[in-house]
Amino acid sequence: MTVKEKLYTVDDLWAMEHDPAYEGRYFYLIDGMLFEDEMPGRTHGRLAIKLGRYLDEFVESHDLGEVTSETGYYPDEDTRDTLLLPDIAFQRSESVPQPEPAGYVQAMPDLAVEIVSPNDTLAKARRKAQVYLHNGTSLVWIVRPNQRGIDVCRAADDGGLQIDFVGQGDRLSGEDILPGFELEVSKIFAVIRD
Repeated sequence: MTVKEKLYTVDDLWAMEHDPAYEGRYFYLIDGMLFEDEMPGRTHGRLAIKLGRYLDEFVESHDLGEVTSETGYYPDEDTRDTLLLPDIAFQRSESVPQPEPAGYVQAMPDLAVEIVSPNDTLAKARRKAQVYLHNGTSLVWIVRPNQRGIDVCRAADDGGLQIDFVGQGDRLSGEDILPGFELEVSKIFAVIRD
């Protein structure tokens, strides 16, 4: 849902997040437009922890970089009108900012994970995937709980999305972003009870 017609920057969003009037609300920016996400529910949280745990253990054991959750990322100093908060993100060691920033990360993650919540739409998640990929992210996973699968998104030559769906009988690959990472998709969705 679009919140207001004014164009915003990451600085405006930072100020809002420190204003008690906005406590407990989740905002992100695309081209200066302010959007609000609903607070994640139980299934969303369980999926984020499950997948995040597998990613973090792999990244840590291979000393590849860092995994974060619900952290704000924006492309660079010149692009301060776009900020996304991936449910899970991975940055390679060479991409991790030094020193560690006190606020948002001024670099897009190498891998971004978005989990589709019950009131979200797949179109909204895919729009975010395009923004990530257009701004430097190499790979986006859209976790689709209702389908028990994941859209693996890469930038297509025409500027759109190349999407491959991996489902229950498949394995999720880290490709060249996380070389050697493979995970049975069914392990991620084991947390969902029908």
